Amino acid sequence: MAESTFHLHDNLRLFLSNDAYTIIADSEKPETLAINRGSNSLSLSNGANIPTKFDKEVPIFGVFGILSLLKSDYLIVITKRQKITTLLNVPIYTASDFAVFPIDRSSTTTLLAQPDEAYLLGLVKAHLFSAPFYFTYDASYNVTNRLQSQGGKGRPIWETADDRFFWNRHMQHRLIDLSTRLGDQDCSKFILPVIFGFLNIQTTTLNSRSLTFGLISRRSRFRSGTRYFSRGIDRDGNVSNFNETEQIVVTGGGGAGAAGETRFSYVQTRGSVPVYWAEVNNLRYKPDLKIMELSNTGESLARHFDQQVSIYGSQYLVNLVNQKGYEKPVKEAYERAVEAAKLDKVHYVYFDFHHECKGLRFDRVSVLIDGLDEDLHKMAYFYHDTTTSPNKPQTTQSSVVRTNCMDCLDRTNVVQSALGKWVLNNQLRQIGVLSVKESIDEHPGFLKLFRNVWADNADVVSRAYSGTGALKTDYTRTGKRSAEGNLQDGVNSVIRYIKNNFLDGPRQDAYDLVTGSWIPRGGNEPLWVDERDNMTKYAPWLLLVAFAYLLLALLAPTVVEDYIMSTRKFIVLALILGGVALNHIVTNGVDYVSWPRLVVLDEVLAYNGKGYESGRRGRPVKVIKVGHHAKKASGVVNLGASLGAATSATAKKERKDSVLPILSQGAQTKLD
Repeated sequence: MAESTFHLHDNLRLFLSNDAYTIIADSEKPETLAINRGSNSLSLSNGANIPTKFDKEVPIFGVFGILSLLKSDYLIVITKRQKITTLLNVPIYTASDFAVFPIDRSSTTTLLAQPDEAYLLGLVKAHLFSAPFYFTYDASYNVTNRLQSQGGKGRPIWETADDRFFWNRHMQHRLIDLSTRLGDQDCSKFILPVIFGFLNIQTTTLNSRSLTFGLISRRSRFRSGTRYFSRGIDRDGNVSNFNETEQIVVTGGGGAGAAGETRFSYVQTRGSVPVYWAEVNNLRYKPDLKIMELSNTGESLARHFDQQVSIYGSQYLVNLVNQKGYEKPVKEAYERAVEAAKLDKVHYVYFDFHHECKGLRFDRVSVLIDGLDEDLHKMAYFYHDTTTSPNKPQTTQSSVVRTNCMDCLDRTNVVQSALGKWVLNNQLRQIGVLSVKESIDEHPGFLKLFRNVWADNADVVSRAYSGTGALKTDYTRTGKRSAEGNLQDGVNSVIRYIKNNFLDGPRQDAYDLVTGSWIPRGGNEPLWVDERDNMTKYAPWLLLVAFAYLLLALLAPTVVEDYIMSTRKFIVLALILGGVALNHIVTNGVDYVSWPRLVVLDEVLAYNGKGYESGRRGRPVKVIKVGHHAKKASGVVNLGASLGAATSATAKKERKDSVLPILSQGAQTKLD
């Protein structure tokens, strides 16, 4: 007897009242999920139990989760969705609009009158509307899992979801807790896992054969963050900016909209160099590089690769970090750690990207692929021809290429797209879409589709981490570099500098909040109080005044001469004021960076042990004092302590005992 398919509720109504939020699923077996606003408790009942009194009815398309802030828990729901595509007969959606409702009975005006609550709520909303989220309702295709790992279609989707890519796992924990208790409160059909990443699946033709080509990148929720506030590894083996990218090809049976008789999948991964390192923003274009050689570096690295091997098989580590200049210490630290660990099934491959591809010759990535040719054939890819073997694939992917550069963005994108192209040619030759010596390069229409999908993927992955689209995507899109591409790279580099120095603090806070790396608790002490000295606070204003003085002297010298002082003295005064202000800003550059307020980085800044440091420019002395609302979340000591300054003796001791707790950012307890 065929296994029945688990299906989430996808047609929901939310009834709002002062007493409760009532969510009714209109399906063959209707259910009602009620949230009591007085007791903040959840309950599930069979049937469509519409409340007798309610203020408003809202159609919704899924429960994104419940999130606790300082003054209230909040119900987050999806109010609009857009169907992106259909894969293997399963529609895939993206969330396009949300609504956030406080569970506490206090009015929204009262809650928003609390500055910290308003700040946290703003973080949540900014994150919801800036991140691309994808989901399915049908367990026969779980978007959190690669094709090779699909299965268990009769089980709830949240149970079979890949925990790393179940982005809203922290916000779903109350529903999961309710479902796993003994009794009849299983609300699994309300638990909607979403991924944060990229998804583009398109149907096309090649040599008169219909096929579906697609790319899915899944961003890990562990150690998530922004470019300069999340680097390296934590004690649980999680690395920053970890993404799994799956290239999919489906042919036969109507392509994407049907079952797909023949299915291919090839997976690559990317992730930060798995040692303890950081880059400290200080308003200069190049931050200070810091490598921390901790006693547990080897243990953390081993945990990372043990997990990777258990999931993907043998690891081929393609390192693209420069072997000269600023990046050299990161390359050497990585190589020392891998060599010392002596891990089975872990193979290190270095490729000097900038040397091999100098002169914008990115096509020379082929040198790397030629060197990996034998290993690429051994690792194979997922291949399932359902017409000859309905239940068992002919081949599975037995290993993976893990690529990194410094950011795991631009150089990594070029290499991953080249590997994807190499594999795709082999897959299409295997099933006769291409002849033995034929390549997709000979089909301009399909080649353009392939390149644009990979370039779009590069942009989305880059925006999540750096705040801008990727660099070098003109090559990914066209196969060559151009003057326009170089200009766009320059613009993106400037925007990255501005965002990474002045705007990324709240973005990092949003990641920490929604993934559960920082867990708030009630209290009246403010999250953040600016206790910088007055000179530090007002130096930017002083610089602005000096600039205004200069403009006045240049544009209206007569006014200056008649009403203030001689123009020359006025200009000298403006230059002195501007020089003093600018010198203070540059000397104390770290004070002017937009730092995270929730999971602070004082341990990294203060680290003075074994390792490497390129400099200590723009470092502050006891500048910011933060409240104590955060509590320890699974190995992360979130004291809310100041940047370089402890707020109490207890805080100092707890941070000291934690052994660089910030390096475990993102290692929250898995809520199983």
